Amino acid sequence: MTTPAEPRPAAPPMPSAARADAPPPRPAAQIVLMVASFALFCVLVPLHVALYSTPIVLAVPLGAALAGAGLLAVPRPRAASVLAVLAVWVLPPVSLQGGATTWPWPWSVPAMIAFALFVLVITLVHGWRAGAVPLALGNLGPLLAAPLLGRSDSSAADLIVAASATAAVYLVAVLLASRLRVGEELDRAREVSAAEHERRLLVEERTRIARELHDVVAHSTALIQVQASTARYRIPDLAPEAAAEFEEIAAGARSSLTEMRRLLGVLRTEDHTPELAPLQGVAEIPELVESFRRAGASVELWTDEPPGELPAGVDLTAYRVAQEALSNAVRHAPGAAIDLHVALGPEAVTLRVHNGVPPSPPPPASPGPGTGLRGMQERVSRLDGTLEHGPAPEGGWTVLAYLPLTADPQEPA
Repeated sequence: MTTPAEPRPAAPPMPSAARADAPPPRPAAQIVLMVASFALFCVLVPLHVALYSTPIVLAVPLGAALAGAGLLAVPRPRAASVLAVLAVWVLPPVSLQGGATTWPWPWSVPAMIAFALFVLVITLVHGWRAGAVPLALGNLGPLLAAPLLGRSDSSAADLIVAASATAAVYLVAVLLASRLRVGEELDRAREVSAAEHERRLLVEERTRIARELHDVVAHSTALIQVQASTARYRIPDLAPEAAAEFEEIAAGARSSLTEMRRLLGVLRTEDHTPELAPLQGVAEIPELVESFRRAGASVELWTDEPPGELPAGVDLTAYRVAQEALSNAVRHAPGAAIDLHVALGPEAVTLRVHNGVPPSPPPPASPGPGTGLRGMQERVSRLDGTLEHGPAPEGGWTVLAYLPLTADPQEPA
């Protein structure tokens, strides 16, 4: 059963788009921004009142709007842009109405610094588009105010300095924002990679457990079921009460096999090829056959002497294929004669398991597809071998496995 696909993390937003849902800055950055905004407000308001003759009833709200725009830009960029642009447009006309003409105009130094800070914050947090609009509109207001108030000649240098400074801050913010976005994407990629690695380890462990449950526990349970089902034929003069007990044991074993199959369906995954651990091998196949004979099965074994030490993967796979094929034969064709041929050649190991037609109808099979044939196919494919199974022309069922000796995979670390 295929495990449900894990949800993919949302793609990081492009640096070119304004982000209304941007995360707040770190606490240290927030504190620095608050201190800078408060300091600018404390300087801007008295300076405009004393040197630019700005009425205090206008200097306080305009100074608060311009100095506080950087703080407001983090949660509400649009409102902050409106306040900053409005303050920049209104400050020049209400300044220098009563006297001195020696101070920078239409930009005062604290006003220019406050606006540059606002452009820096909104561009870093929300992207270049969010900073470009207030930057253009903010520089347009003082530029229009100079000719309208007859100060175009004396204010040209101030306009150039202010436009250049705010544009430079904007470009630096764009570069920093791009760098921060790249860092965030790399962090997300590392998190996804680590999560995928952990998921892969979990899948491998679940598949290993499922394979061992199938190869060991399910195999032993199948032998119990076969022994209990054939007891009445193997033991002469068996009392009816004992025969009924054996039938209950066989039924319990079949039920356990069904539950085991459901558990294996939960544990197994389709996207994982199981590793091959060196456990049993061809040398243990005669002992395996004897265990089936003790369970009441009629098994004939033909095997060759190995030409030498077999590769670990081939040795284990040959044993597991023989074990699963014999288990299927005694489970689905109880009482039928079984032939097992193990041919050990210089280039490959060939196994052929054939069972005849059972003398009586087999017990009902567990519902749903089994995992035994799929497990055999996985193991054989891992060795670049072939597995064939199906009804034999003379009746019964045949499993034929070809395992080349030249493609033994290394056991994964």
